[in-house]
Amino acid sequence: MQTTDWEEEFREYVTTRGPALLRAANQLTGHPLDAEDLLQNALTKTYQAWGRIEDRRALDGYVRRAMVNINISQWRRRKLEEYPSGDELPEVVATAEGTPSGEIHERLEQALRELPERMRAAIVLRYYEDMTEPEIAQTLGISVGTVKSTVSRAMSKLRSALGLAGS
Repeated sequence: MQTTDWEEEFREYVTTRGPALLRAANQLTGHPLDAEDLLQNALTKTYQAWGRIEDRRALDGYVRRAMVNINISQWRRRKLEEYPSGDELPEVVATAEGTPSGEIHERLEQALRELPERMRAAIVLRYYEDMTEPEIAQTLGISVGTVKSTVSRAMSKLRSALGLAGS
């Protein structure tokens, strides 16, 4: 089977940018297998729209936006909301000082996974993807004020989970 130039271009894009996009998907979902599914769905949409995407420099933004939109659609389809029970919460350490950086990173990843999905998405887009508040608002379909309050509450929860409440 012969491939066209644009198919080869798409294949090269996925090969070079796939790992970074998978990290973003993992931050959005909090679960490696869900992240793979999310990225695959976003890449399928990108493949279908490849001919309409004129600015190839905007591909990462297109894929990230597709991942956020797909993830939001999945939230809305859920009928039951899941909240961690008190028995499953990690033990909070009084301070993070003296804690090895690898352990802090693991605790941060765990704390991110425990955030409600909208908070996790806002934090990932703001601090991992370096998007502005208006860009996040547009991506998530919420107001800038809601972005600000969501990020603020999420950061408070993360600080508390990491034992940095007074920071």
